[in-house]
Amino acid sequence: MKKRTNRLIRLAAALLTVALLAGCSGAGSRTDEKTESTAAVESEQTSEAREESMEPVSQDVTEHELHHVSLTVENYGTIQLELDATAAPQTVANFLKLAGDGFYDGLTFHRIIDGFMIQGGRPRSIDDVPERIQGEFAANGIENPISHVTGVISMARANEYDSASSQFFITVGDSEYLDGQYAAFGHVTEGMEIAEQIAKDAKPIDNNGTIPEEEQPVITSITVLD
Repeated sequence: MKKRTNRLIRLAAALLTVALLAGCSGAGSRTDEKTESTAAVESEQTSEAREESMEPVSQDVTEHELHHVSLTVENYGTIQLELDATAAPQTVANFLKLAGDGFYDGLTFHRIIDGFMIQGGRPRSIDDVPERIQGEFAANGIENPISHVTGVISMARANEYDSASSQFFITVGDSEYLDGQYAAFGHVTEGMEIAEQIAKDAKPIDNNGTIPEEEQPVITSITVLD
């Protein structure tokens, strides 16, 4: 009986963490989060618009190809990332396009949970959010071999599977229970200690990891190397 109770507690904790990431597209407030029923209604009403927004991103990305970027954080240093276009071609193409356009320069890590992840990009509560892309993960009918172990970069999203746009997160703890639900697309090759330090220094104001605006670590730049 005690073992069964412990399993139920662990399952509840995992489901809570997945729910937190499902609401990651908002900023400090939760006004952008939707119930499943609301999301379903909006899905039917805006299906045509979503189809247009999910056109393949024009970028020089081919299958069986790795790409490398440097992510510099003010007052912390640089994190080197390797992106896998074989596992998630649309996701990698979108990220490279935004980085190449300087989209991320000056944005922040606005949601941080020590032992779990640091999340950056532009919150949906801010105007001029990039178009949404298809979610490249098993629950959305697309196989993705990358597991959410420590040091993986993946896309945040709202309830809808195809709602990711610019927000990404880097795991600072093994989070394999996210596999099949989020589009992992690469991993840290150098500077993992920087991501971990950002997570340790963070002082979130709620259980969602919301960081006050004045305390959010600033992304100086994300530079595409190849």
